[in-house]
Amino acid sequence: MQKAYLFFLLVFTMVVSGQEKLSPIEEKDQETSNFTLYPNPAIDGIVYINTLNNKSKDITVYDVFGKIVLQDRISTNMLNIGRLSPGVYVIQVIENSRTMTRKLVVK
Repeated sequence: MQKAYLFFLLVFTMVVSGQEKLSPIEEKDQETSNFTLYPNPAIDGIVYINTLNNKSKDITVYDVFGKIVLQDRISTNMLNIGRLSPGVYVIQVIENSRTMTRKLVVK
């Protein structure tokens, strides 16, 4: 019985200590926290994409099946999504070799 408690304590300690470190993914999330997409849900056919640098961005929009439905390069923060049907999409923004991804709802 004492071995079972020792084993449980060892496993619990490893799990808790493993959660304290920042992974590279979490560090990347902190870098992209300055990425905003609004309005979301989009109603008027225009969305605004703001990033930390607000430089030229490559935009790719995917439908729920992973098919590319829109590709564009913008130098401002405004993206025309007027030709998208109402639904749920994934928008991928690439700026300065950084990739940011968000869900976009079009009504």
